[in-house]
Amino acid sequence: MSAQAPLGVYVHWPFCKSKCPYCDFNSHVRDGVEQGRWRKALLVELEHAAREAPERRVETMFFGGGTPSLMEPETVAELIARTRTLWDCAADMEITLEANPTSVEAGRFATLAQAGVNRVSLGVQAMSAMELRFLGREHSPAEALAALETARQHFGRYSFDLIYARPGQTLEAWAGELGRAVALAGEHLSLYQLTIERGTRFFTDHARGAFVLPPEELAAEMFELTQARLEMAGLPAYEISNHARPGAACRHNLIYWRYQDYVGIGPGAHGRFGGGAGKRATRRHSGPEAWLEAVERDGHGTAESTLVTGRDLVEEALMMGLRLCEGIDRTIFAANAGADPVDAVGEAALAPLIGAGFLEVSPTHLTATAAGRQRLNAVLERLIA
Repeated sequence: MSAQAPLGVYVHWPFCKSKCPYCDFNSHVRDGVEQGRWRKALLVELEHAAREAPERRVETMFFGGGTPSLMEPETVAELIARTRTLWDCAADMEITLEANPTSVEAGRFATLAQAGVNRVSLGVQAMSAMELRFLGREHSPAEALAALETARQHFGRYSFDLIYARPGQTLEAWAGELGRAVALAGEHLSLYQLTIERGTRFFTDHARGAFVLPPEELAAEMFELTQARLEMAGLPAYEISNHARPGAACRHNLIYWRYQDYVGIGPGAHGRFGGGAGKRATRRHSGPEAWLEAVERDGHGTAESTLVTGRDLVEEALMMGLRLCEGIDRTIFAANAGADPVDAVGEAALAPLIGAGFLEVSPTHLTATAAGRQRLNAVLERLIA
């Protein structure tokens, strides 16, 4: 690999104050966390990741979770500093940290900014107290507003998330909430449709009839309204659930969707790096204690390391790239997956989807249309089958 080959670095902090009922991420509640011990282990695994993917240029770094704003700022600072010594790093490296409004306070944000964090993503999720309680969030609407103001003061770039298609939500109510969100937005918004994931409390509650989701037709209208309103507000979609002003997309997430290379450290973190004929796929131990013990024993917490090649490589790249409104750049796809996407999928699979208005092909791109992105799971099933 060239010394300038781009790389993203993902750091997973698995701890939260409480577990949200819709969340199926690798997040855990613990009475106490030995911050110094965790800091040391993360630094050890970061060094291991640098040996896995050496001689790269780090373009982005992302602290996710869990609630990484619960990390001591010293840990964040040391991980950023060590990243800069282990790899060549872009002068404008994007460094994002996820935060919940309950864990935000000006002193910590100022310290995180001094450590090098230059972008924050806030988990607001809803704008009313009743909806926040339903979603299991611990913050109030006032705290969310205060957190956004704090973010504006300390970071040049910030984003926040909302969840829609909640039980009982009407199209009119979502339109009103969208209007308030746009008024508060900076350069980026993430808007997710509520889905019921196996293993969550909502999965059990929904199965026993504790609540009912809006009909699919109404959820589709909410999606379409979201696209139109944010387009008008100068925040067009660049991915199914993500909207940004031109040039303000999350560069780290673009690495995932373009199937470029990244390493992951911390419990449950994944990595993909290599290119051409294959990519090395890594997965760290998911359980916090199991990961910590493995790092202290072996110098890393790797649970699985495999080589993704051939058709598997193409399918992974398709699943990620078709989420983007820009579609799949055929040249970048070929460099990362080892094949042109149109040739790899084949005319027989593409023609019906193009004819139905779900896909478009140009000399440079394979793109899911707006209708195709709204039904992407079904489109991918046809392509991958």
